[in-house]
Amino acid sequence: MPIQPKHLDEQFAKCYGEPPRWVVRAPGRVNLIGEHTDYNDGFVLPLAIDRAIWIALRPRDDGQVSVYSIDFNQTKEFSLDNLTDEKSGWIEYIKAVAWSLQEAGLEPSGWEGILVGDVPLGAGLSSSAALEMAAARAFAAVGNFDWDPAGMAKLGQRAENQWIGVRCGIMDQLISAAAVADHALLIDCRSLQTRPVPMPSGVAIAVLDTATSRGLVDSAYNERRSQCESAAEFFQVNALRDADLELFEQLAHELDETVKRRALHVITENDRTLQAVEAMCRGELAALGTLMNKSHQSLRDDYEVSSNALDTMVECATAHDACYGARMTGAGFGGCAVALIDASAADEFAVKIAVDYQQKTGRTPAVYVCRATAGAEIITGAGG
Repeated sequence: MPIQPKHLDEQFAKCYGEPPRWVVRAPGRVNLIGEHTDYNDGFVLPLAIDRAIWIALRPRDDGQVSVYSIDFNQTKEFSLDNLTDEKSGWIEYIKAVAWSLQEAGLEPSGWEGILVGDVPLGAGLSSSAALEMAAARAFAAVGNFDWDPAGMAKLGQRAENQWIGVRCGIMDQLISAAAVADHALLIDCRSLQTRPVPMPSGVAIAVLDTATSRGLVDSAYNERRSQCESAAEFFQVNALRDADLELFEQLAHELDETVKRRALHVITENDRTLQAVEAMCRGELAALGTLMNKSHQSLRDDYEVSSNALDTMVECATAHDACYGARMTGAGFGGCAVALIDASAADEFAVKIAVDYQQKTGRTPAVYVCRATAGAEIITGAGG
């Protein structure tokens, strides 16, 4: 079980004069393979990383939610009886979850607590989904709701889609809610069925933050989503998940060139993701690495969501002897790459890649060597 931040209980007791009733955590994630397939009803293969959002809390009976963020040094509060969208700030993610619970017919109760996290913001590691699932875990603890990972993930997605205004797929919330320690999780984004896939022994996951912002991502994301919907309509399927390479090769010559490339990425990425699961189960690390490399090439050339910084980071990683494969991860245009590496060389890899990337770009990256952790959970308190 993950060890909670040492200062969290101490800070809570300082604020409230007693230990917290519960401590909950929800992890960030990195996606091994299966990029931009989630909103096409396809397959993704993420894992929860050992970086998380933590909330220490106790109930209150006045319908208020009050949260102090250690990271922002701010206290924010709202009434469950009068939820209003203030359009910005970290508290909106917690408020959005409360709204989504209410819309689902549940009756969330008030609480007060302390929030802290070590999921890097803006790096494409799903700090927002981690916060949503930590909030959902907190409301579930206070309200004694059953914890249904897929159901809570749907409510988190609805919160982000309709309250926050980001048209995300289900992957980020579902992996944060349902992850299994030491496993990646194959997610069927149509049925929401999940399959834990054991991480091969002797490997580590390196998350490579390019230290670049993702300023184009919102408009580009919506544009590509629309292009995929157009392609699905052209192929007369419900979603691109239902189109295979044979159908593509028969009809794609009639498609707009850009839409054709977008569809090709999604169709081949779904295949690569399923092949990656089989490679992992067989312990075929070279094959898994090759699939990751091909994924990056497709995201760069067909889906066109990479960047010079991401390409450079992937080149630095794949040039290292300890690296089996690497690719950009997340929505793109900045943020992070992910590499599958020999665990015995992880420290040397991290130092070397940081130096090489800085020499080539002038930017100072962050490199996180991660392990796969469990999903959202109660660490202390009833149900832990």
